[in-house]
Amino acid sequence: MSGPETFVEGRREILRQASVALGGRPVTVWEVSAGAELEPQASSDPTPGYHDSKLDVDATLRHWGIHIVQGSRFVGARAGEGHWVVAPLRSRPPAPPPEGRERRSRERLTLELAGLCLGLLDRREVPATPFAKHADPLQDLATLPGIIAHEVSNPLTAARAGLQLAMEALGRWTEVAAARRLEMLDELGQVVDDIDRGINFLRAIKDRARGTLARSERFDAVRVVRSCCTLETRVLRDKKLPLEFDSTLDEVYLKGDPNALYDMLVNLVRNAADASAGRPAPIRVGLEQVGESLRLTVRDEGAGIRAEDLERIFEPGFTTKQFGEGSGMGLVVVQSVVRAMFGGSIQVDSRPGGGTTVTVNLPVPPQRSVDARRSGEPSAA
Repeated sequence: MSGPETFVEGRREILRQASVALGGRPVTVWEVSAGAELEPQASSDPTPGYHDSKLDVDATLRHWGIHIVQGSRFVGARAGEGHWVVAPLRSRPPAPPPEGRERRSRERLTLELAGLCLGLLDRREVPATPFAKHADPLQDLATLPGIIAHEVSNPLTAARAGLQLAMEALGRWTEVAAARRLEMLDELGQVVDDIDRGINFLRAIKDRARGTLARSERFDAVRVVRSCCTLETRVLRDKKLPLEFDSTLDEVYLKGDPNALYDMLVNLVRNAADASAGRPAPIRVGLEQVGESLRLTVRDEGAGIRAEDLERIFEPGFTTKQFGEGSGMGLVVVQSVVRAMFGGSIQVDSRPGGGTTVTVNLPVPPQRSVDARRSGEPSAA
């Protein structure tokens, strides 16, 4: 066994030994993503629980004042309820303690040693590759998304400014009844919100192309889903397709990009609408909390998907739509958002002529208590 297999086996053994030294607690390696989140890369436990491997970067590294750089890695384990012990991966030992007096806990020393071993293993196994320079940035695919995002965001910003001027003029247009003016301003306001979401999405693409860490945020997922369904109801009105939203939840907070969740649901609803063309049955969106997961479902009674196609729906470029009607990237983006940003799962059940149900399960982090939110006290979420 050599090469990548040796590296994987060596990393697994280091994590296993660290877990044994910590009394069997799961030990995890994280890497800082482009979204400034700590994404689990490996664990001593083959099937770690969500709360044993999901590290809140705001409550740990940022709270401790640690400099966070995209691509940097950390190893850590739970030390108790709401507490973590974390150490960086490094290729040389840390500086000795002040005045030679060791104050680090046994758990921290164990993880420091594990981080040193993992860092040395990485340095030994990663091959050196020459850096290729490009005279033309268009030849570098890493910069191309940023260039496209820049060029598209400029006309969107101009369109938003023009739309706001039109709304101001409409507000002064007394020839139109006040009730009708309010209705039109509300509809135009929804368009402004859509443009803002598009601009924010393009800004995130530009940030990632520059290597900038885009901060995620704590947001109410119920509000985002409800807002999306309200707007999509109007969009589907022209197709004579009703949209029904079913949920008894008041609020559930997730950590990530609310625009990504919104766009993910838009993709699912419009896929359902395309599949339901010519069938007046409603598209149903459901939202419920099941244990420690937020379950989002999108159901249609459309044409359905053949079994042989169902196995390929998450392949980039694959689509069951007619030529020129689909890019084959919608469900790829949906799966990426569900897995990479929220650490969730997605399942698609369908049969020809029997409609399709897409089920998304998103892990719910610890929620702030109502009293803590009202008083402004800090808490775990």
